[in-house]
Amino acid sequence: MTISVLVVDDQALVRAGFRLILETEDDLEVVGEAADGRAAVDLARSLRPDIVLMDIRMPVLDGVEATYQLAGPQVPDPVKVLMLTTFDLDDYVYAALRAGASGFLLKDTPPEDLVHAVRVVAAGEALLAPSVTRRLIEEFARRAPDQGPPPSLDVLTERELEVLRHMARGQSNAEIAEALYLGETTVKTHVGRVLMKLGLRDRVQAVVLAYETGLVQPGLA
Repeated sequence: MTISVLVVDDQALVRAGFRLILETEDDLEVVGEAADGRAAVDLARSLRPDIVLMDIRMPVLDGVEATYQLAGPQVPDPVKVLMLTTFDLDDYVYAALRAGASGFLLKDTPPEDLVHAVRVVAAGEALLAPSVTRRLIEEFARRAPDQGPPPSLDVLTERELEVLRHMARGQSNAEIAEALYLGETTVKTHVGRVLMKLGLRDRVQAVVLAYETGLVQPGLA
């Protein structure tokens, strides 16, 4: 199955570079490009790509607000958004997590990592490159804005709490299965129950909640 991608960046050379990398793969197709967040929202709604590769800092409408409009908690049929970022991007990263972003990618990432990230997010794994994503989440969880009391985790079983802790480390289902000596199908079932019981849409929201509730601590996950 071909994965359709919308590339969003205000720099034409960056968009061209990403298109060149992605379209060398048989299973990836760039279906459109946008130079600002407003155009990205309009195109994504009309084209319905599998993945939106979204820059954060852009004119007209920034990537965080564009992501919120495409993948926010009130969107009934959200689009998966993979954010382009750098380590020194201040609070925009945490805001993008809350806006519904499915993952993050460094703008200077190697081509093979870009391709892998698109495939992982398209497959529904949401979190990618744990060494990158965990550092981003930990950094901005330290300075998370006050969002009011988070939901209680009391509805989860001990095993589900354990799975959530591993999710917060940015681990995939296969990595969680190996760590807990479980089958990957069993882990997938636990992940689904965690999301359902907590009323969360995806793994990214679960990770944010794990930090907000204190289930895991920044730097100690």
